[in-house]
Amino acid sequence: MDNPLILEKHGALAEITLNRPQVLNALNDQMREKIMATLPELSSDPENYALILRSNNPRAFCAGGDVRELTDMARQDPDRAARSVGYEYLMNWTLECFSKPTVSLIDGMVMGSGVGIALYGTHRVAGAGFKFAMPETAIGLFPDVGVCAKLAKMPGQMGYYLGLTGRAIGRATAYRLGLVTHCIDAEQFSQITSGLEDADTVDPLLDDLHRGPARDDEELAGKIALIEDVFGHATVTEMFDALERQGASGNAQADWCAEVLRDLRTRSPLSLLVTLRHLNACRDRQLRDVLIHDYRLAVRFLQDDDLQEGVRAVLIDKDGAPKWRHSSLSDVQPFEVDDYFKSLGADELELPERSKMQEIKV
Repeated sequence: MDNPLILEKHGALAEITLNRPQVLNALNDQMREKIMATLPELSSDPENYALILRSNNPRAFCAGGDVRELTDMARQDPDRAARSVGYEYLMNWTLECFSKPTVSLIDGMVMGSGVGIALYGTHRVAGAGFKFAMPETAIGLFPDVGVCAKLAKMPGQMGYYLGLTGRAIGRATAYRLGLVTHCIDAEQFSQITSGLEDADTVDPLLDDLHRGPARDDEELAGKIALIEDVFGHATVTEMFDALERQGASGNAQADWCAEVLRDLRTRSPLSLLVTLRHLNACRDRQLRDVLIHDYRLAVRFLQDDDLQEGVRAVLIDKDGAPKWRHSSLSDVQPFEVDDYFKSLGADELELPERSKMQEIKV
């Protein structure tokens, strides 16, 4: 599509619409560049009060980054692929530091790079069709775009469950976990845009429309303690063992545990081990530092065969049968995981401190 991202201004409101419906708004370099060009302009515009981020496709806000584009780039020009990833993380940080109310209107799936657009605004509104997932371990990658800063600090090991399995949750669970700030059906999104066009104060506007979902509507109701027990183990192997025991127990959660274990066994063993270590490290890190460490990991994954194979199996051939470089968790040597976390030296990602970002009015 000629214009994959549309910017419109109405009164005090600016709207960015993701406009690649044929690929569920998969984020590419052209879209990132346009977002980055727009934010400083809006920041310095005295007539602009707020920014809305939205999708033109009711099925998806954004289904993630265009990883087919990225893996093609990694084969042909690894340095360019690394720059593309670094630029995305700079965009995530810029959205976090943007100085005006930013409302993401999400009705449909939001995954991967889409989370990196939506998560760092001041307000995240979930429609009834909202689905959140970070499925990167299924393609030989890890949950990036800074999301581990949030996942690692979630209560009850929920972030570990989401980051390792890549399973989806709806808006009730996302609201309870703080991934969204308001639950408002898509039919009322026009009331939000109309109010912000008139510079209505954003919090009262959204609060009046919000209808909090009941706890018993959550798809994980009754499994919170189980998730905390299973994903509270120190190693992925111990998590597998706990799920296997639960799956064979015959109790009310046995089938669910068996399904989660089957999912995990299809993930890249290296991705699972790197993801667990990254989550542990991110418990004490703020977003800027997480993004810098994300870049270290991403550069290494771009050089690894597992990412190419995962994209082939899930997105290109769609046979669902990736042939990972390691056949099992025990096949991964500790030094291989260690190597992913080593400094890049002069090639480390550089992100300005938050105070510097505010000085340049983003």
